[in-house]
Amino acid sequence: MTPIFDPRPWGRLDLSPVYPKKFEQKIGESWLTGDNGRVQNGSLAGKSLAELASRYKRELVGEAPLDEARFPLLMKFLFPEEKLSVQVHPDDAAARELGEPWGKTECWYVAHAEPGAEIGLGLKPGVTRSEFEGAIRENHAEDLLNWIKVSAGEMIFVAGGTVHTLGPGSIIVETQQQSDTTFRLYDYGRPRELHLEHGLRVIKDQVASGKVKPQPFSKMGRNGNLRQPLVESRYFGVENFRLHAEQELSAMPGKSSAQILVATDGEGFLEGPGTDPVKFSRGDAVVVPASMPRFRVRPQLGIAFLRSYVPGVAVTEPETSLV
Repeated sequence: MTPIFDPRPWGRLDLSPVYPKKFEQKIGESWLTGDNGRVQNGSLAGKSLAELASRYKRELVGEAPLDEARFPLLMKFLFPEEKLSVQVHPDDAAARELGEPWGKTECWYVAHAEPGAEIGLGLKPGVTRSEFEGAIRENHAEDLLNWIKVSAGEMIFVAGGTVHTLGPGSIIVETQQQSDTTFRLYDYGRPRELHLEHGLRVIKDQVASGKVKPQPFSKMGRNGNLRQPLVESRYFGVENFRLHAEQELSAMPGKSSAQILVATDGEGFLEGPGTDPVKFSRGDAVVVPASMPRFRVRPQLGIAFLRSYVPGVAVTEPETSLV
């Protein structure tokens, strides 16, 4: 996929250690998949994922996603140099009440974190919606958020209905339901539109959001390659791989799904039956269609990447904490 660099007032000019180039305007996000994401290589070069999902349907997206003609997951890097606006996304039920087809649950993998990096996740215990609304109007809403420190390698689950924001000092890989439904609640006095009526309405008191209980890396055979489960929910699963030797990977059990590989370090080649090898390196994403359940990754010296997919079996919400 061809990364789409999205300017944001809270972003950075220098996107290292992910991308070596420097930019003339602040970049907040690098979009890797999504409706507007475009293929970079092969006979489908230049085509968007929206076009391809509409054309190939289950061959691309698989049987696990509900909508056969829409690519299910949006993945991107986020580069906050300042605090992001405080937002909330509805869950599916709240989105339907507002006339939207789906909500937005997401997760954040911390690819890099400076000392003291923080995120805001949920309201402090006992804070009511009316108190939060008053703090928004009095311009101190961030004081009512639950701020937690984050470190590289951690995974944060952000369920729909959770008030949230990112602070400076981290680089995040976000995996989310592909949805545009975002309500901005607070922006530190910056002159941007707020969406208080809908946003306050969709906040949930009880959510499963928080740091996901970490799982250890496990060896994949005798070649030194490692795999680590990061999070699994009804909307997405995400795993972490560190490869030093060639490795065959298979689709997850159950109903089929497209798979997305996002390199967080190093470089390598993805090879599938009947296809040319695809090179990808840090900051790149490769989409593997559901119709290709087996493929190989051949590292150049070494590669670390995340693999995301839609689970094809029933799963429970992840075990999380707010510390």
